[in-house]
Amino acid sequence: MKLTIIGGGGFRVPQVFEAVAADDAPVRIDELALYDVSASRLETIGAILTRLARERRHVPAITTTTDLDEALRGADFVFSAVRIGGTRGRILDERTALDLGVLGQETVGPGGLAYALRTVPFMTRLAETIRRVAPEAWVINFTNPAGIVTEAMQRVLGDRVVGICDTPIGLMRRAASATGSAANGIAFDYVGLNHLGWLRSITAGGEDLLPRLLASDTSLATIEEARLMGFDWVRAIGALPNEYLYYYYFTREATASIRAAESTRGEFLDRQQSTFYAAPGDDPLETWLRARHERESSYMAESRGDDEQRHESDVDGGGYHQVALDLMAALASGRPSTMILNVRNNSLVPQLPDDAVVEVGCVVDADGVHPWPIAPVTGEMLGLMTQVKSAERLIIGAVNERSRELAWRAFAAHPLVDSVSVARSLLDTYATSVPEIGSMLEPA
Repeated sequence: MKLTIIGGGGFRVPQVFEAVAADDAPVRIDELALYDVSASRLETIGAILTRLARERRHVPAITTTTDLDEALRGADFVFSAVRIGGTRGRILDERTALDLGVLGQETVGPGGLAYALRTVPFMTRLAETIRRVAPEAWVINFTNPAGIVTEAMQRVLGDRVVGICDTPIGLMRRAASATGSAANGIAFDYVGLNHLGWLRSITAGGEDLLPRLLASDTSLATIEEARLMGFDWVRAIGALPNEYLYYYYFTREATASIRAAESTRGEFLDRQQSTFYAAPGDDPLETWLRARHERESSYMAESRGDDEQRHESDVDGGGYHQVALDLMAALASGRPSTMILNVRNNSLVPQLPDDAVVEVGCVVDADGVHPWPIAPVTGEMLGLMTQVKSAERLIIGAVNERSRELAWRAFAAHPLVDSVSVARSLLDTYATSVPEIGSMLEPA
């Protein structure tokens, strides 16, 4: 089977290689094609994969190319993990918002909408190319903002595009472990949007174990999300939130912490990755391993106190590469797998459009992805989902119609933007600072 990675020169590609080349990998990839616009980054990542291949018995044939059609031809799976505008674009996303007094974060709030304005045009063209060159391929999207990008690509390719994220399934597994249950022996109810969701029940033997978990300080202390949000709050809402809900529940604290830091997350990654790619050293694998651990250890540092470190299990646990591998294995082998994925709504949440992308529990097999029924979504959870989804759909409409007015409405609709005039300033600044955005949107 052939796997094509769009963004093949990306920093985390070696993790995908480690997963697909592992002796116990549940699906065998025979050919791994890496596509990137940067030949030099492909060369660096290729050198790391060559070193990793020495330690593996089953190694796929690796090709690198800057020709998209060549990379896609014959692909069974297409894995998308690109950053349009690079880390420099992320710096603009975050700093522009912070300078205007609102949250500056990569995928949440105005930074995520600006990221989408840069990214959706490329991803739509990519979907059109896949439809032409590899129409039978499954597309596994991790390109952020993943929910928006997946929804935009589905408008071209339909249900053969599936969005993935490692945070919700990680939350579910930590919660299952805290209850003493095996993750593969439970049922659960998880619902939301990408980077905005809640684990609302964990059922084993017909009993919902979540209330008992929420009542125990000892159990909650093992769960990163409960430590971030506070035990009292998760008990108040009766659910375990996705870690990204920290930015919605503690917006003021998160914004103040990011503003007070020496650098934004984007600035940190820009320095780290620029240094890595410019000078990977005589042993690029060792350099990469050190940089990866530093990157994972500092993830969401603004949500923790100065003396609090991430638990090692949170740093070194399986990530999005394992989610992608599990998804490919279930589709290829037919052995059912339970996952949390970004899929078409299709009345799961009746208050949202059927073609909206939501994040829910699913069973995956050779026939495709089958979302589980979910309990009704009500109250503040429904309100937040509805408001954020309206902003997401407006931003897709802004790209498709090249409409500055729709983009302005998208920023104004987002719950983390507190003023229509601030929304206008955000859009104007992004359009001026990012040529791709300014040239795409017609004047209001």
